[in-house]
Amino acid sequence: MLRPGDQAPDLVMGAGGTEVHYLGTGATTDGQFGLYRWEMGVRPGGATPHFHRTISESFYVISGSVKLYSGDTWVDGRPGDFLYVPPGGHHGFRNESGERVTMLILFTPGAPREAYFEALAEIATSGRKLSDEEWTELYHRHDQYMV
Repeated sequence: MLRPGDQAPDLVMGAGGTEVHYLGTGATTDGQFGLYRWEMGVRPGGATPHFHRTISESFYVISGSVKLYSGDTWVDGRPGDFLYVPPGGHHGFRNESGERVTMLILFTPGAPREAYFEALAEIATSGRKLSDEEWTELYHRHDQYMV
């Protein structure tokens, strides 16, 4: 399966304009992995600290400077930096640089993360407000547990 690099993003998330490219989904890799190119806009944004019970998550910074939470501290991720987070490991990321950031995010095995990303985008775009219980249900349905 070849995915040309110049394809339009599969998803644009929120007011920050984060562009998500589905490079290799669990469905296209027979569940082996999910690989996404995450292009964050200049507005602050990202994922607050959380963990996954059944999947690992890895980050590779391609361009820009992004804050990466590695379980106990926030560090500055720069081009070429890599962070591996095993299942159960606390992690997060955020762009506070005022510049665009591009990174690869890898999930193993290939959990269907697209539905989660698309739900977050729809909530942000619509302005819909979720109750605490609705957020918890959404997170748990997608193996996302907030710290």
